[in-house]
Amino acid sequence: MTSYITVQDLLQRKHFENIEVVAGHRGLNRMVKWVHVVDVTKIKNLLNGNELILSTGLAWKEDKALFLSVVEQLIESNAAGLCIEIGTYTTLLPPEIIDLANEHQFPIILFQQEVPFVEITQDIHTLLINHQYQMISDLEGYSQALNKKLLTIEDHNEILTFIQQYLKLQVVTIFSNHEIKFTPKVSENEQDELLNIIESHAIGPASPLVASIPIQLLGDNHAELIILSKDRAITDFDQLILDRTATALAQFLLRKHYVEEKRRAEETEWLTTWLEGKYSEEAIQEYLAYHTPAVKPKGAFVCLCKLNPFENYSNLDLTYFKLYFRTVFEQQGFTLFSVEKRDSLIFIFLNKRNNSTWKERMKEGIQKLVQNDLKVGKHKTKPVLGIGRYVNELKNIHLSYQTAIETIRIQNRCSQHEASYFYDDLHIYRLISNLNRHLDLNEIVQEYLEPVITYDKKYNGKLMETLKTYLACNGSKQETAKRLYVVRQTLYHRIEKLEKLLGNDFMSHEKRLAIEFMLHSYEFLQSSKQIKGVEQETL
Repeated sequence: MTSYITVQDLLQRKHFENIEVVAGHRGLNRMVKWVHVVDVTKIKNLLNGNELILSTGLAWKEDKALFLSVVEQLIESNAAGLCIEIGTYTTLLPPEIIDLANEHQFPIILFQQEVPFVEITQDIHTLLINHQYQMISDLEGYSQALNKKLLTIEDHNEILTFIQQYLKLQVVTIFSNHEIKFTPKVSENEQDELLNIIESHAIGPASPLVASIPIQLLGDNHAELIILSKDRAITDFDQLILDRTATALAQFLLRKHYVEEKRRAEETEWLTTWLEGKYSEEAIQEYLAYHTPAVKPKGAFVCLCKLNPFENYSNLDLTYFKLYFRTVFEQQGFTLFSVEKRDSLIFIFLNKRNNSTWKERMKEGIQKLVQNDLKVGKHKTKPVLGIGRYVNELKNIHLSYQTAIETIRIQNRCSQHEASYFYDDLHIYRLISNLNRHLDLNEIVQEYLEPVITYDKKYNGKLMETLKTYLACNGSKQETAKRLYVVRQTLYHRIEKLEKLLGNDFMSHEKRLAIEFMLHSYEFLQSSKQIKGVEQETL
C-alpha cells in the first residue's frame, strides 16, 4: 500500500474517463485527504488542506478576475487540485489561470461531459476511508515487526535502518552529545545539505518535506529523530511510523542504559570492595583476566580526583571527563578503572610498563591534563589530583587509596607551590599530618614560634617571612635580602630581633631543623583554619 492517495490515483477511478489535465501536470502526485464540492467564491477558511475540489464553475461563471481569486485561494489553502465540469457554466479557461496553476504545480482537471458529483464523492470517500483502515493495519503490522525486532537487536542502528527501509526516506538522528547519524550513510556534501534543510525547518515555517520527534529518556531529550524526503510530502502515515519508531528507540535505549547502569553498579561494588582491601591477589587477578585479558599489570596505584563543585557536573559531563582522563593516561601505558564516590572520582591505575618510569609517565599525563583549557559541560575545570603510594601487589591497593586521600588532605593545607600530586613527594608534610592527628601540634608550634608570632601581630614586623626566607637561603644574608626586596641594614635589624626572640643559637644545626619543621607545621595549621571542615572530611 502506498502511504497516501494522490490526484493521479484518482484519475484512474470511475467517472474520470473523459477528462483533460489542462494545468499543473507536475502536481499530480499531490496528496488527497478529502473531496469537496465547492461553488462559492470565498473558500479560504473552509479548507484544511489536501482537498480535491469539484466545481461546476457557477460561482464565477465567466468572471475571469473572480475565477483567478478562487484559484489563488485554493493554492494558498494547499488544496490538492481543482476539477471543473465544462459546459454548463464554464466553457473556457483563461491563459492567466493556466499559467498560475502551472507556476504552483496546481492540477486543474476538466470534465469534458456532465458527471455525477455525488457518486464521485462517495467513491473517493470510500476509497479514502478504506485507505485509512489499511494504513492502521499497516501501522499495527509495522509496530509488531518492530517490537519483535527489539527482542533480538543489540544496536540502535538496526532500528534506524528498519524505519529507513520501510519508508524509503532519509533518516537523521541528532544525539544530545552532538553526534549525528545518517541512515543510510551519505557523502559529506549531502550531509551539509541535509543539515541545512533540518536547520531551516527548525527555525522557519514547518517544511512538508521534514518531520522530527524527540527521543526522551527519563524526562530528558536524548536525541532528535528526523525523516526527510526530496520528492514527496511527509504524510500522516509517515508521522505515525516516526512516532512508533521513536517510542521503540526510547525503550531500547532505556533498556540499554538500565543494563549498563546495572553492570556499572556491579563493577562499582566490586571496585569499592577492592579499594577496601577485601580481595585476595588471586581473586583480583581472576577479575582482571575476565575484564581486561590483554592487561598484565606490573603494579598499581590510586589517583583521587576532585572536581569542585562536584554537583555542578551532570552525568554526561562526568562521562566525558572520565573518557578524556582515560584517553590521556592510557597513552602513558596505564589501564584505568573508575569509581564515583561522594564528591570525588577514584581512578585505579594498572601499570603496564616498567615500574621505574611510572611517576615520570604520570607527570607527563598530568601536565597535558592541566595545561589544556579543559571544559567539562559548561564549566572550565582544573581537577585536584592526589596520587597514592605505588603498590606491587594488587591486594594492597587499599594502602594506595588511603594515601591518595591523605595526599588530598595535605594539599588542602599546604600553599599551592609546596603541594605535590604524589604522596611519595610530600615527605615532611606526611610527618606533620600524622603528628597533628596524634598530638597537640599547635602547642608544640607555639613553644618554638610564639615570640615571633606575637611580635608580628603587634608590630607587623614580618619576622616570620624573614625567618622562613633566611632558613631557605641557608643563612645567606645577601640572598635573603634579595628575595625579600629589602636593604641589608633592614635585614640585619630583623635578624637581631629574631636572635632576641628565639635565642642566639637559632641557626645551630639541631635547633634550626626544629624551627624549620615548626614553620612548616605552622603553615599547615594556618591553612587548616582557612578550610572549614577539612579535618572532619571523610572520602
